[in-house]
Amino acid sequence: MMGTAEVREALGNGVAAPLERGDLRNVGTGQDTDAGKGSGGAGAPPAPVGRLATPVRAEAQPSYRQLWVEEPARRRRLPDPVRTAAVRAVLIISVTLIQAMVAFLSTLAGSWLAFPMVISSVVSTVVATWAALDVWVTRQVWRQRNGVVSTPSSTARALRRERRKARRLARATARTQERIRRQGGGSGQLSHP
Repeated sequence: MMGTAEVREALGNGVAAPLERGDLRNVGTGQDTDAGKGSGGAGAPPAPVGRLATPVRAEAQPSYRQLWVEEPARRRRLPDPVRTAAVRAVLIISVTLIQAMVAFLSTLAGSWLAFPMVISSVVSTVVATWAALDVWVTRQVWRQRNGVVSTPSSTARALRRERRKARRLARATARTQERIRRQGGGSGQLSHP
């Protein structure tokens, strides 16, 4: 068994490794003692009677990690109506699966319970499908009513600004041509191209 000093040297960082049972060093003599045998180990003199063998502690106490670290959620929590619909759907689907299993096992056993369970599991399958669709519909409705407020991005604003500018310029050009046409005697031709 490797002593504390040997472990410290093996680690190479000067910090004592965690002590195992029996890895003790006598403070008075600086020699390893074996607490499990009580005789001081093979070839090592026994500890003096008046001194107690105490473990060597590292110079710096290791910092303890927290029990848990709170991390930000990857996804936001579902809205209450959507979560309610999802829980309801999970419960209905699980009952449907249990009914299907009971129907299957009853059929294998030849029990009288097989026919009613098959009928009820067919009905439950329809209800479970409705429950799953209800989650999707509830989610879509919630998004439409309370979803993200649309704010135009700077790119969209810039594009709209350019379109407005182009329309203004086109209207101004059309007005100028109309004015020239009126001043030109109504012939509709410009004096110079």
